[in-house]
Amino acid sequence: MEQRMKRFYITLTILAMTSMKSMAQYPTHDDQKEKQWKSMENGPWNFAPGWYYYFLHRKYSGAYLHWAWLGTSVRFKESKSDVKRIMPTRILSEETQYQKQMKAEEEQAYIEKLYREEVVRAADRNVDLVYPTFIDDFTRMQQSINEGLVYCLKKSKGKLRYQVNQLTRQNEVLCQNIEYIHKTGVGYELENAKRQEAYWDYKKDMELLVSRVAHLVGMAQNFYK
Repeated sequence: MEQRMKRFYITLTILAMTSMKSMAQYPTHDDQKEKQWKSMENGPWNFAPGWYYYFLHRKYSGAYLHWAWLGTSVRFKESKSDVKRIMPTRILSEETQYQKQMKAEEEQAYIEKLYREEVVRAADRNVDLVYPTFIDDFTRMQQSINEGLVYCLKKSKGKLRYQVNQLTRQNEVLCQNIEYIHKTGVGYELENAKRQEAYWDYKKDMELLVSRVAHLVGMAQNFYK
C-alpha cells in the first residue's frame, strides 16, 4: 500500500511539472512585425506576407509585381506608398526635447550666475572697503575747517558769527552724509563702487568748503586787526 502511494505521488508530481512546462511562455520572433517596424522607421522598406499587402494594402505598402524568368513576386517601393516613415517625426520630437533641455540648463546656469553675483554684492555691501582711502583727506580738511572757523570768531570778536554759523551748518550736513555712506549692516547695504563715487563727490564739496573758510579767514585778517 505504501509503495502504491509513493508511485502515485511521483506520477502526480511528474504530471504537474509537465503541465507547468507546457504552459510556460517562450519568446517568439515575429518576422512580419519586424519588417513593418523597420519600414516605418529607418530600415529597408519591406513587408510580409507579400501577397497579403499587395491585394489589401497596396497603397499603404507600395507593393508592386516584379516579373522575372522564374515567375512573379511581390516587391515594395517606398516611393509608391502613400504614407511616410515616422522616424523623421520622432527625430524632430527628440530634437525639440533636446532643445528644451538645453534651454532649461542655460536658464539654470544663468540663475546660478546671478545668485553667485548677488552673494558677492551682498558681501561687498556689508563692508566699506573704500573709506580708508579717503579718511586721511577728510581728517585733514576737517582740521583746516575747524581751525579756520575758530580763528574767524576770535579774530572778529564774534562779528563774523553769522558767516561762521552758515559754514558750520554746511560742514555738519556734509559730515552727516559721509557718516551715512560709511554705515554698514541691515538697512545700509551699499556697494563699494557706489560708496567710492559718493566719497569723491563729498570730497569735492569739502574742498570747496575749505576754500570758503580760507576766504573768510582772509577777510578776518584784513578787516579785523
